[in-house]
Amino acid sequence: MSDQYKILVVYYTRSGTTRRIAEMLALELGADIEPVRETEKHALRKGVRGYLRSLVDILWRRPVDVMPPIHRLQDYDAVVVGSPVWAGFASAPVETWLKHNGACVRHIAFFCTLRKRGSDSAFDQMGEASGKFAIATCAFDASDLRRGYDGTLRAKFEAQICRRLDTLLAMECAA
Repeated sequence: MSDQYKILVVYYTRSGTTRRIAEMLALELGADIEPVRETEKHALRKGVRGYLRSLVDILWRRPVDVMPPIHRLQDYDAVVVGSPVWAGFASAPVETWLKHNGACVRHIAFFCTLRKRGSDSAFDQMGEASGKFAIATCAFDASDLRRGYDGTLRAKFEAQICRRLDTLLAMECAA
């Protein structure tokens, strides 16, 4: 969809839902893709114990150790960052990744996966952590995925990213 833009999709997933959305976005945008990777010390988030640990990390705002990006972020027109929503917050690994790497990103967009609500607070948190205003946001809740509505949401999100990049990059060239 966006052959004229160089885009990277970055995501964190605990259960696999956010990864599936990220993979589809990357495919449809013609983008590169990269997971947020935690160090071994923090990587155990599977099962009930991992779920509880994830909640404690985000509720207590504990920083986690994430590995540096594989891709050179400065080479991209935009980075699309995806996170699951945990108790109304973006995941701790995504928050940490954004704090460490947000300054290197030219333009940023956010998406999240969630059960019912919390996307607005998660997007605010992600913007604050990155120090950037998102050019586009999209929330995929569980009912969207069950009903197969996620394709429509992805298409709208992708179109919004491309429209905003058209405008922003034209303004940057004119300056």
